[in-house]
Amino acid sequence: MKGNKYEIATFGAGCFWHVELAFSKLNGVISTRVGYIGGDDNKYGKPDYEMVCTDKTGHAEAVEVTYDSKKISYKKILDVFWKNHNPTELNRQGPDIGTQYRSVIFFHNEEQRKEALKSLKEMQKKFGNRKIVTQIVKASEFHLAEEYHQKYLEKRGMNYCHV
Repeated sequence: MKGNKYEIATFGAGCFWHVELAFSKLNGVISTRVGYIGGDDNKYGKPDYEMVCTDKTGHAEAVEVTYDSKKISYKKILDVFWKNHNPTELNRQGPDIGTQYRSVIFFHNEEQRKEALKSLKEMQKKFGNRKIVTQIVKASEFHLAEEYHQKYLEKRGMNYCHV
C-alpha cells in the first residue's frame, strides 16, 4: 500500500515455529518469515536447516516480522517477544538445546537498539536474580528457511510445538 511505513524486526527465541505464530496474530503485523541469521555467512554461505542444526554455523533460528509502525509499535512487538520464551535459558528453550535456539534481538537501526536495551533493562527487574541472557546484536543477512518451516504450526492447525 502506498504511503505505509513498514519496518522489520527480527528475533530469535528458541524454535521459530511458536514465535512466528505469536507474532503473526498481532494487529499491525504485515507478515512473518522464519529463517536463519547471525552466523558465519562467509564460511557457511546460505545455511539450511540441517547445517544450522549442527550448532556449528552460529546462526539462530529466527523470525523476521514486517509491521506497520503506524498500527503497532516496536515496543509492543518486544513485549510479545519477552512473553513467548524464557530469556534466562542460555542457548536453549525447553527441550531445544544449542546456540541456534538462543534468545536474541537483532536490531535494524539505532532506534531499535536503544528500545531493545531499554526493554531488556525493564524485563530484568521483573526477573530479579534470574539473569536474562538475551543478546542484542546488529542484524546481518536473513536467510529464509525452507518452505516447510514457513507457517508450520498454522498449516497444521496447531498452537504450540512441544508435547
